[in-house]
Amino acid sequence: MSAPAAATSLLQDALVWDMTLPWEENFAPYRGELLSRYKASGVDFVSLTVAGDREALEPALRHLAAEIRGFEQQPDRFAIVRSVADIERARREHKLAVGFHLQGTNPLGRDLNMVDAYYKLGVRHMLMAYNQKNFVGDGCHERTDAGLSRFGVAVIEEMNRVGMLVDCSHTGYRTSMEAFEVSRDPVIFSHSNARAQCDHERNISDEQIQACAASGGVVGMNGVGLFIDGSQATAEGLANHVDHMAQLVGARHIGLGIDHVYFAEELYKVFYARPDMYPAGYPTPPWHFFQPEQLEDLLAVLLSRGYSEADLRGILGENWLRLATQVWK
Repeated sequence: MSAPAAATSLLQDALVWDMTLPWEENFAPYRGELLSRYKASGVDFVSLTVAGDREALEPALRHLAAEIRGFEQQPDRFAIVRSVADIERARREHKLAVGFHLQGTNPLGRDLNMVDAYYKLGVRHMLMAYNQKNFVGDGCHERTDAGLSRFGVAVIEEMNRVGMLVDCSHTGYRTSMEAFEVSRDPVIFSHSNARAQCDHERNISDEQIQACAASGGVVGMNGVGLFIDGSQATAEGLANHVDHMAQLVGARHIGLGIDHVYFAEELYKVFYARPDMYPAGYPTPPWHFFQPEQLEDLLAVLLSRGYSEADLRGILGENWLRLATQVWK
């Protein structure tokens, strides 16, 4: 069987899990039928960003509540995920399973009790810091490289207690490395590429990749062209990041976290309006974004490079499934 034909067959049969799709309230007009495209492309479960460090507690909760209601009103198309069993049930019923996450800890409102509250509402992973310093630690674009605060340590301990995955994408180097030391559970990078392949502050070093793997965690491949090769978002370019990480820590620690695939013009506006959050190093548009329809191409490239079916099933979703089974409660 040729690589393209094998890729088609594998994508149809495997569990496909994307750990990051931005879904904040200000991007709502640009969503359209995006989730239908995900389902048609073979995706079984996608985790939606419902808030981040730009949002305080109340607007984050309001948006999350609205999203829960919206999905519950479409039970024939979607299944909100609270457990691994929900994902398996949604696949059997041919529905798209959706989960939620936070890109930053500011939506906690500095209240540790909110970790458990968000978990009960379906939030299953949370970034420590989004690009800038917050009350937990430093982001990857911060002037300093400070580590976890005492509050940050307490947040991670509470996340471990309730079963929420600790996520260090967008987080500063020292804060991320200290998160690996504090957490009793595996720590992830939900949507980060290899800095050795593309030298951008949003990408992560080999040391961070190795620490993630040592914790038992997984790194989700990011589909933003800026973080793949500085511009393009091709299957070959993303496969180069997979190759680098596979050679470094093994395919067992690689997953998907495609990230931005739409609303490009609105995204540019956000960047230009927040130079504090998106500093120099974000070039002018147009940017290119890896699309869910390119998953088959990515599989074909990886098959042609000698990846086994077991490795590819892991990258597509089984590696995330393993972590969820281990950590979620």
